[in-house]
Amino acid sequence: MLAEARPGDNQQEMARTARTPFMRLALWTTALTYALILVGSLVRASGAGLGCPDWPRCFGSWIPPMSVEALPPQFSVDQFNATRMWTEYLNRRLGVTVGFFILATVVSAWRHHRHEAHILWPTVAALLLTGYEGWLGGRVVAHELAPWIVTAHLVVAIVIVQLLLYATAYAWYRRPQASSGTSSAALPPEDAAHRRTLALTIAATIAVTYVQVALGTQVRGGVDDGLDAGVARAVVLSTVGWWDGAHRVLSLGVVSMTLLSLLVVWSRHTHELLVRRWTHIVVGLAVAQTLLGAGLAYVALQPAPQVLHLSLASLLMGAQLVQWLVVRWEAAPDA
Repeated sequence: MLAEARPGDNQQEMARTARTPFMRLALWTTALTYALILVGSLVRASGAGLGCPDWPRCFGSWIPPMSVEALPPQFSVDQFNATRMWTEYLNRRLGVTVGFFILATVVSAWRHHRHEAHILWPTVAALLLTGYEGWLGGRVVAHELAPWIVTAHLVVAIVIVQLLLYATAYAWYRRPQASSGTSSAALPPEDAAHRRTLALTIAATIAVTYVQVALGTQVRGGVDDGLDAGVARAVVLSTVGWWDGAHRVLSLGVVSMTLLSLLVVWSRHTHELLVRRWTHIVVGLAVAQTLLGAGLAYVALQPAPQVLHLSLASLLMGAQLVQWLVVRWEAAPDA
């Protein structure tokens, strides 16, 4: 039997499809931030983190040297690798570009949504953290890629992209509800309780995923130390210690919690298209990321799968956040 459309449904759908200037800019900014995380993972996997041995300049100059002969005298020839240098330099320039896009997003939020705290303040927080992230990038170089600070650098990047996603998702999903008068708060008490339980499950999954990603950067740091010590790439994972075991166990935990959310959605939220859609996206990303991580050991930790592994992890965390927000914000249609 077809669902009967409510008076506000068409109005809400039209509001969603009409992208405002802020929404378009926020989407581009979020996409560029994801691209920066992708390039950062490429820098990490290719060993280019010290391609520029100083910060914020590169070999003492704002424009890198074109050849070994152009190196300033205070730098050793052994530090120069053109491929790694340009990889790291372009990563830094992309970081600056993303910073300007986030600044423009804050300006747009102030112009169009200054009275909406759920849009303005997350973008402001993202801008402030971007400045901190730039400084932290300098500390990564100063500490010569110490695993703990590389972990902090990645976690802050993920927090930035999630703040941007929060503001974008609010503009996309929540504001049309407010204008049309629909809200999940109007659900029957039993349905609202199920929705809160599902939201708590997703929030717990996000927290576990954060820890799992942080452990993954520690594993990567141990792998780098082993490779630097001359351990063969095919067996270097065995030198990491308990970090790798904990990382694997938590990855299975993330998949299990994600599948639990899927079962809840299938049993109690079958008529909610957006909840189903984002849950399926999260499940797909979680399974793909875990399978790829398991396969890394069988391809001798080659750089390309590492980049894809970390990129999927960042996409997974973004999808988890949107899933959580949709569960909290999206009103269930009448069946």
